[in-house]
Amino acid sequence: MAKKIEQRIVDYEVARGEDDEAASGADPQQASGSSAEEQEPDIQHMHEHIERPDKLYGSTYKIKTPLSDHALYVTINDVILNPGTAHEIRRPFEIFINSKNMDHFQWIVALTRIISSVFRKGGDCTFLAEELRSVFDPRGGYFKPGGRFMPSLVAELGDVIETHLREIGMMEPEGLDEHQRRFIEQKRAEVAGGSQAANNDEAEASDFPEGAQLCPKCHTKAMVQMEGCLTCLNCGESKCG
Repeated sequence: MAKKIEQRIVDYEVARGEDDEAASGADPQQASGSSAEEQEPDIQHMHEHIERPDKLYGSTYKIKTPLSDHALYVTINDVILNPGTAHEIRRPFEIFINSKNMDHFQWIVALTRIISSVFRKGGDCTFLAEELRSVFDPRGGYFKPGGRFMPSLVAELGDVIETHLREIGMMEPEGLDEHQRRFIEQKRAEVAGGSQAANNDEAEASDFPEGAQLCPKCHTKAMVQMEGCLTCLNCGESKCG
């Protein structure tokens, strides 16, 4: 029902209903919890507008291939977001590649700038590792110490990025579960047969038996014939399932 005010208004007050009175009698702990949530600082996420700090933390990785007499040194610098809080995270910010070999300087500079731009864009950048590891050199790849095959120099760069992303927690740590480890140790023991006749030079070159075939899954020369089936002694891959 509308009521006409004929006198001049000199003061006013908000009327409280029953709902307001019930709310005033609420648990004070809940009220303090809601106020704490309102006062919680904003969580900073990685995006392209973050300015480069004066100091960054990073790691440098060495790549030595049989394709060149000079090694490549890959440096990935990270920015730390929300430092000192429960939401502290470390994200890649930029990448540099340095080498005495100037044959590929042009495309290396272009690649590092593109990768750094993807890092600064934020979001999930783990796809970079898989994309780079899928690049094959038409002249053929090479084997790293330990027997792992690299299809190209770009693929090894992707392997370095994947290693770094695992170290800072953006990707799950690489490894086998307890059952797989026991299985592979058992197969290695069966292949070794308790014999220690392998010479030291071969042991340094590869941890797997001489003549092992290349595993299509982990790209390591570690597949041997076991019980009529090819089995990888590195990742457990088996032709028999």
